[in-house]
Amino acid sequence: MTEFLETTQGRKIAYSRIPGEGPGIVFLGGFKSDMQGTKAIWLEDWARRQGRPYLRFDYSGHGESSCRFEDGCIGDWLIDARSAIAALTEGPQVLVGSSMGGWIGLLLARDMPERVAGLITIAAAPDFTEQGFWPELSEEQRETIMREGQLALPSEYGDPYVITRKLIEDGRNHLVMSRPLDLPFPTRFLQGTADNDVPLEWASALLAHATGTDMRLTLVKGADHRFSTDECMELIGASVAEVLARI
Repeated sequence: MTEFLETTQGRKIAYSRIPGEGPGIVFLGGFKSDMQGTKAIWLEDWARRQGRPYLRFDYSGHGESSCRFEDGCIGDWLIDARSAIAALTEGPQVLVGSSMGGWIGLLLARDMPERVAGLITIAAAPDFTEQGFWPELSEEQRETIMREGQLALPSEYGDPYVITRKLIEDGRNHLVMSRPLDLPFPTRFLQGTADNDVPLEWASALLAHATGTDMRLTLVKGADHRFSTDECMELIGASVAEVLARI
């Protein structure tokens, strides 16, 4: 059942959670995705079978939460995630971040390390506004964003991506690849070799950049950005189980 959390910023965050024992699991969705996605639902079923607490939620401007997507940015969605974890979970959590959710997870590890017991990323896209969107835009498109405040780009996942000046400029305030990134807990990076949205080089660069004593990168040959085949789902579950066992 969907419930709502009102943050101190006045945003209403839609969420669903199940009870359980031991460290909980929090799913962090991707850019323009929501908590009804395949991976979020599959992982909830997995957590229920394991008797683990589990939380999934929609960032503001996503899914059933309040606000317009175009008005949001990485900093807003980070605050939403931080608020949800603080209000709706107890103790350190295992974060599972998909795509942009991987970036959010890395920021949470930096901002509230006492609440992070482990991290699994799926096609993590850290700093994607700066190392993905911005370099791929033409000079004309960049000028349009800076002058008009936004630009609509086609997306194979549905409605066009609206890239805003706020998103780009705020993203520069939340970069993780240009400053030290310590992950002092079990960390697993999962990446498909056929991902057309997050280059394989990003995963390798993240592994090389971050510091930690229990960190692994697993590549799945032929897996795309959705990372939602039965085999990929089982790998996600196995990775969460491994992290939980090593806490």
